[in-house]
Amino acid sequence: MAAKKRKNEDGAEVPEEGTPTPAAADEHGGDHGDDHGSDQAARDGDAPLAEDGASTDAEELDELFAVEDADVEVSETGNSLDADIDHILSEAGAKEIEEYRDRAARAEAELANFRTRVERDRAANREAVVAEVIRSLLPAIDDLDRAASHGDLEGSPLELVAQKMRSSFERYGLRRVGEIGEPFDPALHEALVQLPSAEATSNTVAEVIEVGYALGEKLVRPAKVAVSVPEN
Repeated sequence: MAAKKRKNEDGAEVPEEGTPTPAAADEHGGDHGDDHGSDQAARDGDAPLAEDGASTDAEELDELFAVEDADVEVSETGNSLDADIDHILSEAGAKEIEEYRDRAARAEAELANFRTRVERDRAANREAVVAEVIRSLLPAIDDLDRAASHGDLEGSPLELVAQKMRSSFERYGLRRVGEIGEPFDPALHEALVQLPSAEATSNTVAEVIEVGYALGEKLVRPAKVAVSVPEN
């Protein structure tokens, strides 16, 4: 800007007061220019720093969100794994319970079968022992029966003994085998004699030579008999 001038008494032009001289203007302009340049440079220098700071903050936020997302994903995965594990354990527990029930049912059935076998074997053993004892006493019974058939026991003390023995044997299930007139059965009778007869239509017990005995379904001794057979 041009400086305002006035003429002095000698007619020379001098700058008016308050008007900056070119040098001063240059000095002030230079100072202001330097300040303006410094501020601009400072602003220009701060701009990259601000951009770097914003970029760093954004990266930190991205990392934070990524970590949070990873935590959420891990948590969801963990919950899913927990649910799968609970389901597997539940299925395994149900299978184990069913297996234990099957084992218990089989064990109960085996125990019932074992008890049945034991009872059956016990009954068979008891019957075998009783049969053996009775078999050993049969000769004495035969003698008493023969004496009774001849009338030797009537009124004697042996008659009472014979009655008590028969009662005891009957209590154990002993029964006589072999009666005159019954069909011949080779499972119960032992044929000592065959007697042809015109009246016989089948093999029939004609005479009991020695009475047989059976204990329940077990044959203790077959009856020795004479058999009447049809004539040819």
